Amino acid sequence: MAKDPKRRGLGMGLGALFESSNPVETVPANNQMSGNAISYIDVNDIKPNSNQPRKNFDEEKIQDLADSITEHGIIQPLIVRKSKVGYEIVAGERRYRAARKANLRKVPCIVREFSDEENMLIAIIENMQREDLDPIEEAEGLNQMIKVYGLTQEEVSKNIGKSRPYISNTLRLLSLPEEVKEMLRKGELSSGHARSILAISGDAKRISLAKRIVNEGLSVRESEKIASGKIVKTARPKPRPKNREIAWVEEELKEIFGTKVNIVANSKGGTIELEYYSVEELNRLIEMLRNAR
Repeated sequence: MAKDPKRRGLGMGLGALFESSNPVETVPANNQMSGNAISYIDVNDIKPNSNQPRKNFDEEKIQDLADSITEHGIIQPLIVRKSKVGYEIVAGERRYRAARKANLRKVPCIVREFSDEENMLIAIIENMQREDLDPIEEAEGLNQMIKVYGLTQEEVSKNIGKSRPYISNTLRLLSLPEEVKEMLRKGELSSGHARSILAISGDAKRISLAKRIVNEGLSVRESEKIASGKIVKTARPKPRPKNREIAWVEEELKEIFGTKVNIVANSKGGTIELEYYSVEELNRLIEMLRNAR
């Protein structure tokens, strides 16, 4: 069976998509064409990704990134593609927003050719790898891949590197009452909490359990027991928020390494954890760390 030409590049992962899509415009320093050359493009000629699954941007974090850009510049170029007028962001909308706040006139970009389908897929994968999407944004993005572009759950699973049950469970979140969805968007509930809520029927009961989880700081295990009809009396205090400075550094490192960064600090020191999602991703991080010496 002939392959659908619309799906060129799908199934290879984010890195492979970037590598396989030919640049259509480059302005390297030596004025010779180069596959990864950087163009400095006027911010007014760039528009956000129309397929961006992320709807909510933390303005405080954007301002922190803008302050960093003012001091250090943009370390990682944006990935853009040509549109009917100017350019459209494929990856790097946070950097774009922060650059505008920092009053930059031009930003470093790599211009590549992507189909609408590839453009949406990359936006979803980038945000998922950096854990920038809330559970509902992620579910809506996956649903768009299926409804708009006709991908099966199996194809979505292969493209984003998540299991078929993960895709199915994430899509189920869209059946929750709007009030519960809003709690997920705000981070008051986790995806695990939401799955326990889905185990019971009726919007009223689901909303009631969601409110109890938030008010009593219940764990996922405790919420699962309640959903199964077991009595749970223990109320847990909500975890203390992470130190603002550590959270800011995590965001900065996330921009540099292109993956989730977790800093665990204690009185005697701590650890810096970099997450990876494939062998290729691990090799990329190792190479970046080697080059930092």
